[in-house]
This record gives sequence, structure tokens and C-alpha cells, in this order.
Amino acid sequence: MSASRRAVPAAAVLLASALMLAACGSGGGGGGSDADGKVAGSITFQTWNLRANFKGYFDGLVKEFEQAHPGVTVRWLDRPAENYAEKLGADAAGGTLPDVVNVSPDLAYPLAKAGLLVDLDREKTSAAFKGEYTPEAWKGNELPGLGGTYAFPWYLNTGPLFYNKELFQRAGLDPGKPPKSYAELFDCADRISRQSDGRIATLASSPTIEDFGRYGVRLTDDDATAFTYNEPKGVELLTRYRELYRNGGLDPQALNSTPERAGQKFLEQKVAINPGSAHDLGTFKQNAPSLYRNLGITDAPNNTGKPNMYVMGLAVGQHSKHKAAAIAFAHFVTDRKNQEEFAHKVAVFPSTKGSLEDPYWTRDDGTDEGRVRVASAKMLKGAVNYTPVVMSDEMKTILKNEVAKALQGKKSPQQALDDAVAQSNKLLKQS
Repeated sequence: MSASRRAVPAAAVLLASALMLAACGSGGGGGGSDADGKVAGSITFQTWNLRANFKGYFDGLVKEFEQAHPGVTVRWLDRPAENYAEKLGADAAGGTLPDVVNVSPDLAYPLAKAGLLVDLDREKTSAAFKGEYTPEAWKGNELPGLGGTYAFPWYLNTGPLFYNKELFQRAGLDPGKPPKSYAELFDCADRISRQSDGRIATLASSPTIEDFGRYGVRLTDDDATAFTYNEPKGVELLTRYRELYRNGGLDPQALNSTPERAGQKFLEQKVAINPGSAHDLGTFKQNAPSLYRNLGITDAPNNTGKPNMYVMGLAVGQHSKHKAAAIAFAHFVTDRKNQEEFAHKVAVFPSTKGSLEDPYWTRDDGTDEGRVRVASAKMLKGAVNYTPVVMSDEMKTILKNEVAKALQGKKSPQQALDDAVAQSNKLLKQS
């Protein structure tokens, strides 16, 4: 279970269902009980694929809240990861959206656009609770074009990069200074490819929308009504990747790579840099001890100074019959005490202010998990979610396919990105 999970293949279905409900008169700003009213009544709380491993934790949360608020009954629901977006869409269309629901920003967007979620910035919640969360986490739940924040920040995640210090050293690079910018990354890749006569690539995957974001490309307009990553800076990035591909700095199989294949290439020490997790460290320790001994951990290069993060939140249904109870419960689940307890059980990070200053996230305890946890926690300072909330999996596939055509020389970088933007904007308008 990870905050990086993305249940967005059905985002278009979710948006269509939500907007259909709004068109029928159920959307908009009205409906539901007063958020300032009495904390009482029966509410539903829906999580995303958490029951199997954390039933005891959530049962305890519900019991504690009900004891503190005798007039409230909380019914906990949990949906599996598969088809989560479709199920949200069905709930939206049927008027049965849970009172408190676990969403990522991309899933919150269509529901909020249809007027089905409480805008926390318009309730007293913003003034009362906003200061409890990190600025990065609160901003991560703001939705462009809608002028508000539609979920309490819950847990965060980020992904470190692993790099092979021995391969750096062989190429004459300082193993203690991994690339921090894309210019340094490309220089590093050229050096490693030349020194190894093309046998060692630096990267195993083609650029994604997150890379364009970290490079400093403007991904959408301010209201997220159109993609803009075909601007000159986007073309510049793809041009550099094409040079990398031709010069051997990008693995030849990168166009069809999967995370598993890229991980295997790194394990075999045929690639110098790759994303990883604490689980991978255990694999390296057992199957590639020389790699494990020479493993460095760093953040992905970026030109903005802001690492990438994944965001999860708890939204409150606009038409909840017991809105005050729903807001109180969503805040309770995401307060500092409960977030820290949850993050000790899972490989995620709390979004509450001050939590990441705790020694648990600042001191390496000598374990593989601790080593990655401390390195990752440092990256969350100033982090942002680079994936646009309106970008569906279909749009990501379009970008991947057009990038491949540019890397292969079938299209110029400009034409490839122009075509990707045109196709994605067409889908966006259809939504």
C-alpha cells in the first residue's frame, strides 16, 4: 500500500458521472447540513484498500471518536484498489457518496467540480485547522480552477533515487555528489556512457510528466483547462533526452520499460540510477551485495528546487446529512497524533506540521527501512505534486507514445509534444 498508487484509468468515467449528477440538479454549493452545527448523527467513512492490513487501526480510530462524541456513529467502508474511480463515479451518480472519503487530488477534482465536496477554504475549517498541516500538504489538496481546498491532507509519499557509486567512480565522477539538476544528470549520463563504451546507461525509463514538471516546464494553464508542456522548455527537455537515447545514456529498452524491468537492469548494474524503496534494499543485500555496499540514495534531479510528492486526503461530501460530524471525523483521522501513529505502521509520511522533525524521520536507526525513511523524509520539505490533477492514464499513455516517437527520430521533439498536447486537450474538452 502506497500513496503513489494512482486509480485514475477511470477518471473520465468519474468526471462524467459526477457532472451528470450535477446537471440533474444535485450539484452546486447547496445541500447537506450546516458544517457549524452539532457533531452528531450517523456518517460513513470510506478508505482505499486499507482494511486487509490495518483493520485494527481503523477500528480503534472509530471507537475512540465515537467515545469522544457519544452522538455520532461511524460506519467504516473500504474499497479495493481495483476500479476505485469507477465505484466513486457510481456513488456520485447514485447520490450515495460517503460522508468522508479517501481521495487523491486527481479523484477529488471531478467530484469537486461537480459541487459534491466541501470546500474547506469556505468553511471555518480552513482558519481553524489549516495551520496544523504543512503548507506543502495543504497546497497539494488545492484544485486549480476551482478556487479552494477540497480535502484534509492525510498521508504523503515521495520516491528516492538509488544510484550506483561504483559506476560513478569508474566514470571518474564523484560518488558523493549525485546530479542535482538535469544539466548535471545529462552530463553524468554522457560521461558514464563514454567511459563504459556504451555498456552502461544512466537511466532506464523515458521521461514522464513528472520529469517535465521537475525540469521547470509549465504543464497546464492556471485553471488546468489546457496542457502547455509543449512550450520551449518542454521541447528542450525532450531534445536532451533524444540526445541521451542516441548516445547510450538512456537504456535502449527504455521506450518499453516497466518499473520491474528497470529495477532488474539496476540490480544487474547495467543502469546507474533508478527509483527504489526499502524493499529493494533487502533484495540488493541478498542478490547483489556489491551493489548494496555501493548504494547511494538521493532525490530525483530537478531544476525547481522542489521535489515531487504524492498526496492523499480525506474529503467531506457536500450533501452529507451530518456535515459537522463528517468534518470533525475527517479532522480527527488526519490530526497529528493519528497521522504519526499510522505512518509508523506504513511506509508513508504524515502531513501534519512538525511531525517530520521527530527522530523517527530524522535519525537513521541502522535498518534498511530507516535509511530510506530518513532520506525520503528530507525530500518532502518544499515538495509539490507535479502530476496535473486533470491528467488521466490515457493522457499519460499519449505522452509516452509521442515521447517514444521523438526518441526514435520519427518525429521532432516539437511535433511530438504538439501532438501529445493536442490529443490530451481534446480529451480534456470532451470531459
